[in-house]
Amino acid sequence: MLKTSFLLAAGFAGVQLMSAKVDSSPAPSADYVKQIETWHAKRVDRLKAPDGWLSLIGLHWLKDGKNKVGSAKDNDIVLAAGPAHFGVVTLEGGKATIALDASAKATIDGKPEKSAELLDDSHEKPTMIAAGSVSFYLIDRNGKKGLRVKDTQAEARTHFRGIDTFPIDASWRVEAKYEAFNPPHTLEIPTVLGTVDKMVVPGKVTFTRDGKTYDLLPVLEEPDAKELWFIFADRTSGKETYGAARFLYADMPKDGKIVFDFNKAYNPPCAFTPYATCPLAPPENRLDIAVKAGEKKYGNGHH
Repeated sequence: MLKTSFLLAAGFAGVQLMSAKVDSSPAPSADYVKQIETWHAKRVDRLKAPDGWLSLIGLHWLKDGKNKVGSAKDNDIVLAAGPAHFGVVTLEGGKATIALDASAKATIDGKPEKSAELLDDSHEKPTMIAAGSVSFYLIDRNGKKGLRVKDTQAEARTHFRGIDTFPIDASWRVEAKYEAFNPPHTLEIPTVLGTVDKMVVPGKVTFTRDGKTYDLLPVLEEPDAKELWFIFADRTSGKETYGAARFLYADMPKDGKIVFDFNKAYNPPCAFTPYATCPLAPPENRLDIAVKAGEKKYGNGHH
């Protein structure tokens, strides 16, 4: 789904050359290894959860007016699984409603309702439509409305092969300088949909590796976010790691410093499914270094 080759052709930003040196990387302590392994195991558990990213089986954009939804071929939106006729989703003036087909024996937020307005994923709890192992809810991407469909019996979930990672290396746990922006900046983040999201950048992070200095721009996932989110690519992208980007979170800075751990760098949902709507690494966060830490690309890496 993703066109990742542009990451390899594009220039890499944010580097100042300094005197070169080789980092010595002593074996990490047993406690540190256990900490990273525990973090990774929890991350995989979330991924494999019944409603995790591996359960996605479809993403269908709505047209204005009535959209018949179900697995039968006579529907406007044909699902990969589920009742033959789920019902009709009507989109008018940016508002979506659903009228369920009685034969579907479906529920709305776990209740046997017949119809409802569909709250999208900008709400804390979007309206969930479910029947058997299949469910879906409304998503909004820059005003474009679609149905995100999940199945607890999805092949990607039932045949999950695990995620390969680089060896744990404590030298990739970085203490960096943090420079706050006042006022915060805005960064344009491209997405796999070909759209651009504008996200808030509260400051700049600067760290040193092998005698070179690198900059990264974190973004806030939500206005009241408690963590900084890094969407980055590096010299392993498209080779050993997923081409479009990897994600990394860090605690908020303190006293002008921030600590983040590339051993916790992980693949975005689009590395596992073509039905996610992921951001891509912006040019400002393409590091001219091979970050051999964290998750490697999944499977054949075609997504």
